[in-house]
Amino acid sequence: MKSWYAVHTYSGHENKVKTNIERRADSLNLRDKIGRILVPVEEETRNRNGRRAVIKRKVFPGYVLIEMELSDQTWYLVKNTIGVTGFVSSGAKPVPLQEREVQNILEALEGGGVRLTPAWQKGEVVRVTSGPFADFNGTIEEINTEKERLKVLISIFGRDTPVELKFNEVERV
Repeated sequence: MKSWYAVHTYSGHENKVKTNIERRADSLNLRDKIGRILVPVEEETRNRNGRRAVIKRKVFPGYVLIEMELSDQTWYLVKNTIGVTGFVSSGAKPVPLQEREVQNILEALEGGGVRLTPAWQKGEVVRVTSGPFADFNGTIEEINTEKERLKVLISIFGRDTPVELKFNEVERV
């Protein structure tokens, strides 16, 4: 019976590990014992230099999820794939993920819409890039993701003045 396992990889090598495991499974005639291999990603909308960009962000950086029948051959195949640092395990034996956890991950990936993630945090210093306050620096006071607006405290004539700005009107200092 196949179960899901989490495999730790070098960060940034998740897709290479996925491809290498698939190739090795084919060459060792173990493809029937290896099921799906996932590198969970979600789309995020970010504003960069005043432009909206949709990027794919790894949900679990440094991990690959593998559905497989655990045997000595499949363990060896995965463990000795370039870029793999090991299974998530308890001692020497890999521990399968709970079915509930896997279902939650798969449902989140299937239903995953585009999320807008603010690139800023409260208290961070930003520079205004457009509008009447262009080239002023300020500190973020509030973040409103629904309206895509920030409340920034800008020092005008020696006093902090709250100004509401759009996400694409500011950049990191």
